[in-house]
Amino acid sequence: MKTILLYPSYFPSIEQMTAIAQTDKVVFEVEDNYQKQTYRNRMVVAHSNGRLLLNIPVKHSKTGKRQKTKEVVVENDFPWQEHHWRSLQSAYRTSPFFEFYEDDLAPFFTKPVEKLLDHNLQIFEVLCELIGIDCEVEKTTTFQTEPKIADCRFMVNAKRKTTFSPDKYTQVHENNHSFLPNLSVLDLLFNEGPNTLLYLENQQVEKI
Repeated sequence: MKTILLYPSYFPSIEQMTAIAQTDKVVFEVEDNYQKQTYRNRMVVAHSNGRLLLNIPVKHSKTGKRQKTKEVVVENDFPWQEHHWRSLQSAYRTSPFFEFYEDDLAPFFTKPVEKLLDHNLQIFEVLCELIGIDCEVEKTTTFQTEPKIADCRFMVNAKRKTTFSPDKYTQVHENNHSFLPNLSVLDLLFNEGPNTLLYLENQQVEKI
C-alpha cells in the first residue's frame, strides 16, 4: 500500500493532487507549526494576465509565540471569500467545465470560515469526490520528525523550486500567455473536467 504524508492545503497544487491520486492512503500532518508563504492558505490560478495568487488572510498570534496550524483562525474582516470567488469566475467562466462544478464549490466562498485547517480538509473531501479519487485518509497525532512513509510535506512550500513538469493541457487563457504549469488543481478541473483523474494518474512526481 502506497502511503504519503502531506499538509492540508487550500485548493492544492496539481503536484500535490498528483501525489494523492497515485497513492492508496494520505496521512495529513495536522500537528505542525504554522508557516507563512505556503499553500496552507494560498492557491495560484491562471488569469488573463498570467498567474494570480489568492491568499486567505489569517489572524496571527498576539503573543508572538508560534501557532499550530490547527489553531490558526481565518481573518474575516476582509471579504476574501467574495474576492476569491469573483476572481475564479472572472478567470474561468469561459472554461469548458466551470459551470459543471461551480455549485459544488460555491459554498466554500459563501459559508463562514473559522479554522483554516478545517476549511482545507473540507475542500479536500469535495475535491476527491469531484475528481473521483478514492484513498484512505488519516491525521497525525504527533508531529512526524522521522516519518516512515513517503514524506511529501515539502510540496506545501510555495517558494521552492520544483522539478515537477506536468504535461500540457488546454488552458482557457493560452492565447494570452504560455502554458502555466502546476497551478491549483482547480485550473485542471475547470479545463479538463472528467479527464482530471486520468491526467493526474499519468504525471510523474517525486517521492511516490
